[in-house]
Amino acid sequence: MRLSVLTPAVFLLLLAVSCGKKEQATSLNIEKLPKAGPEQVEKLIEQFVDAKEGSVIEIPEGYYELPTQLILDNVNGVKVKGAGMFNTVLSFKTMTTGGEGMKIAGNNILLEGFTVADAPGDNIKTQHCEGITFRQVNTTWTHGKKSENGTYGIYPVQCRNVLVEHCEVSHSRDAGIYVGQSENIIVRNNYVHQNVAGIEIENSDNAEVYDNHAENNTGGILIFNLPGLPKPFGSGTRVFNNLIKANNHENFAIFQDGNPVSMIPPGSGVVILAGDQVEVFHNKIIDNRTLGVAIASYQITDLPVPTHPGWSPYTTRIYIHDNTYERAMALPDLSKDWGKLIAAKCLRAPDILYDGILDPAKGKDAATNPMQVFVDEKTDDLRFYRMVIPDDGNVMGIRMEKDAKSFAGSYPVSTDVSMIPSNK
Repeated sequence: MRLSVLTPAVFLLLLAVSCGKKEQATSLNIEKLPKAGPEQVEKLIEQFVDAKEGSVIEIPEGYYELPTQLILDNVNGVKVKGAGMFNTVLSFKTMTTGGEGMKIAGNNILLEGFTVADAPGDNIKTQHCEGITFRQVNTTWTHGKKSENGTYGIYPVQCRNVLVEHCEVSHSRDAGIYVGQSENIIVRNNYVHQNVAGIEIENSDNAEVYDNHAENNTGGILIFNLPGLPKPFGSGTRVFNNLIKANNHENFAIFQDGNPVSMIPPGSGVVILAGDQVEVFHNKIIDNRTLGVAIASYQITDLPVPTHPGWSPYTTRIYIHDNTYERAMALPDLSKDWGKLIAAKCLRAPDILYDGILDPAKGKDAATNPMQVFVDEKTDDLRFYRMVIPDDGNVMGIRMEKDAKSFAGSYPVSTDVSMIPSNK
């Protein structure tokens, strides 16, 4: 199979040539950009403050060092357009108040053609938006102090009809592209690297994640349901046609309030945690030193399992099929407990690791597959491991079953993202 993974740099170069426009920069080089003066910076801030329904905010080429947040507060139909992903740079490194660089609330919003860098919190946060598009947006942190980087690069939360395409995100200390507590989502043709998690879909419904390039993160793509959030649970995610390569970066997330992302071992391709109706297929999952795909319930984190209404700690209705695996020639990473367990019990990186934890209300015999976990891979020497955890929970007593035959079958996941606008 030939994957159509298009990096943002290549996309922008082709776009410039084909449209006869000025050639766009294909990488971030702040030194080559003209620095915006105080009047230009003030004008940009005023454009956000004065934005009305249907406003178009054009940001010319240059490097803008902003002393304050850029906020759109419940203004609909606004388009924010820079001169190109690496031609317009909005830096928040000297901002002293507020967390997010850009904070957006409103419907039918387009963010296109610029970089946001060095916000103390999230680079771009959009909340309660219906119809939000991120296109050719770069977010990053440049100071080199990884544990002091912001949490999320692109961060739509509690939104509907979300499109993230042709973006590049790096150096987030949690997730580069994080879509949380949202509905109707497309994440496609993005390049995510050097984040803890490249792409994360959390407590969200009806999501398609495809044609992305996730490389050199701690974990490439995460599908999570976590407790205690306003939207208690999410269901229905398809992850396909992605290049998930060498996600072996150190985990520099901060362990705070039991953050499961801080537990992800370097070398993780795809991690499904307390997921429901997730289909992972036609991906190229290569050179991830610790695991290819992990199917896990929340109990595996060893954190307290709450009883929040509408939330379940169990992973169910999972379908993994037709992926390509190539393994890194290295031992699993030992910096996290998961990696140590894999090294001790599997000795080498599994293609698929299933924790085997069952919901007693659904069944107690793994051989009957009560959680509806299905594996249909064509790899001849597939490394499939199912954990068998003793009743006392003793880690030393865990053994690994390698036979995937009990999990033969299929569970196609249905998604419909036709309602997501293109916002051209």
